[in-house]
Amino acid sequence: MTSWIDGVRGTRIDWRDRGLQYGDGLFETLRVRAGRVRLLDEHLERLSAGSRRLGITLPSIGRLRRELAAAAAGQDEAVLKLIVTRGRGERGYRPTGRERATRILSRWPAPPSAGPAGAAPITVRICRTRLGLNPALAGLKTLNRLESVLARTEWRDPRIAEGLMLDAEGHVVCGTMSNLFLRHGSVLATPLLDRCGVAGVMRRFVLGEARSLGLRPTERRIGLADLASADEAFITNALAGPVPIGVIRHGRERWRPRATEASRRLRERLDARR
Repeated sequence: MTSWIDGVRGTRIDWRDRGLQYGDGLFETLRVRAGRVRLLDEHLERLSAGSRRLGITLPSIGRLRRELAAAAAGQDEAVLKLIVTRGRGERGYRPTGRERATRILSRWPAPPSAGPAGAAPITVRICRTRLGLNPALAGLKTLNRLESVLARTEWRDPRIAEGLMLDAEGHVVCGTMSNLFLRHGSVLATPLLDRCGVAGVMRRFVLGEARSLGLRPTERRIGLADLASADEAFITNALAGPVPIGVIRHGRERWRPRATEASRRLRERLDARR
């Protein structure tokens, strides 16, 4: 692992940083292949939009783009993680408005799940941990990920690749580290993220490509019955792309979506963009 703090190689941040004190910040996880960052524009657009909603002043997008490109250069396969916090602050929740954003960029080896094996159907489970409803933060990829942390501690079985999370009202929202899509015929549905959940860049890619593949994309509330009746189900994230689901475990129940063609065709579209 290699890391840079505000553009300089290093591993230490000020203990007064509001990202550490309050989780006051955002992050992006980016896939590198053949020395280039995949969906870089989408990542930077999401980071900019999230920063505006939180009132965090970003460094220039040009600077971020140059630093990410430099970190990706010469890497066949890698993962970049960019954290932007509000910066060092005083005691108390209220920002002074004088904070200067801290940016933390790290580079990691790509995990096996980000490679070609990610195209094989996976097994997922329904988590007990629920997501709270908070429209003010819905869709943002903030540093506050404790619900996902707790959900991910629920299983150790290596055969289970992901856990699906429900909101406080029992609607399916997302995975611990992914977004969810269900296909019923030609309708491709993904959970509406107006009250909780993270709107991933790969989710945006799929919604943008769906119509050209003869699919009708929709964002709506999704229940457990929708999981049980889906012709096809898959998850998406920035590292693995679209990954088909073969088995959904819910207690003693097992739901088995059989089709994988939509996720396969979307992966082909994604590969064509590299």
